[in-house]
Amino acid sequence: MFDLERWQEIFETLSKNKLRTFLTGLSVASGIFILIILLGFSTGIQNGVKSQFERDATNLVSVWAGTTTKEYKGLNPGRPIQLKNNDFDAISNKYAENIENESAFYTIWGGLVNYKNESGNYRIQGILPGNQFIENADISKGRFINISDIDNLKKVAVIGNKVAKDLFKDEDPLDKNISLYGISFKVVGVFYDPGGERDESKVFLPLPTAQLAFNGADNIRNMMFTLKMSDNFEEAVAESQAISAAIESDLKLRQTIAPDDTNAIRVYNTLERAEDIYSLIGTIAAVFWFVGIGTIIAGVVGVGNIMLIIVKERTKEIGIRKALGAQPWSIVGMILQESVFVTMFSGLFGLILGLGLLEIVGPLIDSEFIQYPQVDFNIAITTVFILVFAGALAGFIPAYRAAKIKPIVALRDE
Repeated sequence: MFDLERWQEIFETLSKNKLRTFLTGLSVASGIFILIILLGFSTGIQNGVKSQFERDATNLVSVWAGTTTKEYKGLNPGRPIQLKNNDFDAISNKYAENIENESAFYTIWGGLVNYKNESGNYRIQGILPGNQFIENADISKGRFINISDIDNLKKVAVIGNKVAKDLFKDEDPLDKNISLYGISFKVVGVFYDPGGERDESKVFLPLPTAQLAFNGADNIRNMMFTLKMSDNFEEAVAESQAISAAIESDLKLRQTIAPDDTNAIRVYNTLERAEDIYSLIGTIAAVFWFVGIGTIIAGVVGVGNIMLIIVKERTKEIGIRKALGAQPWSIVGMILQESVFVTMFSGLFGLILGLGLLEIVGPLIDSEFIQYPQVDFNIAITTVFILVFAGALAGFIPAYRAAKIKPIVALRDE
């Protein structure tokens, strides 16, 4: 039941010590403010890292060839490794049950692309249809490379948004012909990529067409696979690691490479990298919570101190209350209510200030690794419960001490 006299008494007590109450409230408000800001930026870091992974599929295994660094079976070190179509086919067939999407790549870096009087240098890649999902590329116009293009060696191209803007300006690029080193290709699609302009500065061609047009024989630069994901993240990482290791071993066997030569065949597993980064993010979040909670505790200790002083100053008053028949629980309730009020009011002020600042500053932050810093509503509610608990905890010892005061002793207090 709402007790007006009790609240009048609390406000009267606090108003007698305005500066002390203000400084105590400020320490609590700053504690919750710092916690909210830290948690907001922790979320911002998570959003930034997730956006980096959204550029390509998270469950991606990439295979690249390098140069041997060790002698093996009579073959000298320093031997460049060239991957072939049949290497890709062998891996694709062997791990078909585990593979979701796949593509081999024939790449020309900085290839010259012309349209009428416009020209530019872009990455030209012969790819397979599965690359659309590996790149997370969305089609804005037309279509992507398909199986018919592969089987019939069609001279078609899918270009990135940046290429379309550079070469075609405001003209619709669909069904127009672009020239790649004097060879004409029809544009059948335009794509955009979460990676931005860097990943949109590409021209995709059917893999066998690119190999034939640019004298690539059956050579490929690299290969990529996305793996079917288990519902359990830890299991998915373990499976991905096992398949990555098996692919590396198979290719070393096919290319006659020493098993411990780490440079000749390089296999990158983004899921494993994701696990490491998310683990780091979890550690950062834990540190932020630790710092924020530590700051709140410092403020709560201040509340506890002020309540001890208030109890000391009101010893005689408490003694009179008990002499007139006040029960210990009513004394405890009075002190706890005062403590919780100071903590809650100050903490909610800091909470609102922190959320408001994140709402204003968050959209202005321009960083790849910190995006949309904000605090989840459930976390905000959790901080409110933390404040209630902290306020009760801060007032318990002073309240308990007040309840134990003997009236005769209190009345003698000067």
